[in-house]
Amino acid sequence: MTEQDRYDAVIVGAGFSGLYMLHHLRELGFSAVVLDRAAGVGGTWYWNRYPGARCDVESLVYSYSFSGDLEQEWEWTEKYPTQPEILRYANHVADRFDLRRDIRFETGVEKARWDDAANTWTIETDTGSTIVAHHYIMATGCLSHRKFAEVPGVDDYQGETYHTGRWPHEGVDFTGKRVGIIGTGSSAIQSIPIIAAEAEHLTVFQRTPNFSLPANNRLLSAGEQETMKANYRDHREAARTSGFGIPNPEPEKSALEATEEERQAAYEAAWEAGHLVRMLLSFNDMITNKEANETACEFVREKIRSIVTDAQVAEDLCPYNHPIGTKRPCLDTGYYATYNRDNVDLVNLRRTPIEAFTPNGIKTSGKEYEFDAIVFATGFDAMTGALVAVDIEGKDGVTLKEKWQDGPRTFLGLLVNGFPNFYTITGPTSPSVFSNMMVSIEQHVEWVGACMANLRETGKVAIEPTVEAEDYWVEHNNEAGDETLYPLAESWYMGSNVPGKPRVLMPYIGGVGVYREECDEIVADGYRGCVLTDAA
Repeated sequence: MTEQDRYDAVIVGAGFSGLYMLHHLRELGFSAVVLDRAAGVGGTWYWNRYPGARCDVESLVYSYSFSGDLEQEWEWTEKYPTQPEILRYANHVADRFDLRRDIRFETGVEKARWDDAANTWTIETDTGSTIVAHHYIMATGCLSHRKFAEVPGVDDYQGETYHTGRWPHEGVDFTGKRVGIIGTGSSAIQSIPIIAAEAEHLTVFQRTPNFSLPANNRLLSAGEQETMKANYRDHREAARTSGFGIPNPEPEKSALEATEEERQAAYEAAWEAGHLVRMLLSFNDMITNKEANETACEFVREKIRSIVTDAQVAEDLCPYNHPIGTKRPCLDTGYYATYNRDNVDLVNLRRTPIEAFTPNGIKTSGKEYEFDAIVFATGFDAMTGALVAVDIEGKDGVTLKEKWQDGPRTFLGLLVNGFPNFYTITGPTSPSVFSNMMVSIEQHVEWVGACMANLRETGKVAIEPTVEAEDYWVEHNNEAGDETLYPLAESWYMGSNVPGKPRVLMPYIGGVGVYREECDEIVADGYRGCVLTDAA
């Protein structure tokens, strides 16, 4: 084994988590290597290049805060950044901090095994290389393991197929083509208006309608950029102590206490701002009281009815089976108005479900459709999919997939009992997707870096949480979720979109600020709840 095949840490994933993890560990004096199946940096923003791909967090705050110089020098162009702009930012960061020399692209992990005697991880890759590391860090992202529709005969279809999570980098020309798209989640809602404007005909297959607000996207002015850059420090601190990682005034009034006029004004302000968090925090009981939440649901439904001219189509697009926010709400550009186009049809799969794929298209219980291309906007096996897809073997030969067969069990969404020196950046039971991801990524990276530095300074060789600490945190995560409306939805937050997946609320809804305090207190208490192993 060559010298370069031994590192202090192996990091899996070259997205925003992996890039900052590598940079931070270098600053702390650790050797590290990043492995990624992709041919470039960017993580989810490398793969998700579908038409209209855009972040639903504003660009000026969907960015790193660890470097003041980086904050000041980078210029965002739009309120909500597009995928190409976000990818340019990721590449700029990789180049600015000379990160590529420690990244192995087009390299996937096939197996990782903990050696209890040596206190090391042995990682085997699909390129045939083997790497030994003291620490193993999964920076694989929450939405990176794609899934397809659970319908017989997908391979029978002979036309073009695309998945929004693995879009061709050269793009796709749908001009003159009959296109079908399955799904109405975020990627579909963003891509449907663009595909519809290009294709001869677009048929949308919808099982569950989703709530969407207009992004009202626009170019950023120089003044807006200057103002934010002058106040970045205060804004970042407010984000770290907020509920969702995005500063927003904490509402004091219940939606049920407010007058109809007050509710309409609050919802209209959020609608016009194109701001998801503002909608969810219009009143203090929006995510805990179903009756209160329903007032916002009906506001959005009325918006849909006012935009879509066909009454039946409008009603089919109105969500009724979940409170707003409990499935990931979306931001769009002209989504609902797209259904007024003559070349767009909506198929309600609740009435006429897909029965099979045919060589020429899709057969539902009501009709057979022929397509030149089918787009799968069917989402991801979220939160845990990328983690259990790899054969990760901890103590006593137990794999992570086996341990999590009844749902993910972690301590803080960072550590796992039975898997020493194993870290999951924005892992399940951490705020992750209930947060501005950049805020939570930086907090986790810095927590892991400090943990590794502490082990080095105290002469310890390994850390893992106790069973009791892990049980406590999982129970706390579940209790926090049960106090909200989130368990009422069949969502990827709950794992409901993947057949056979345990139905539990995976992200932590207790709040970004509250969670950060808990993490800090555990460190201050000498890594309370963890076992630190002495060197032999």
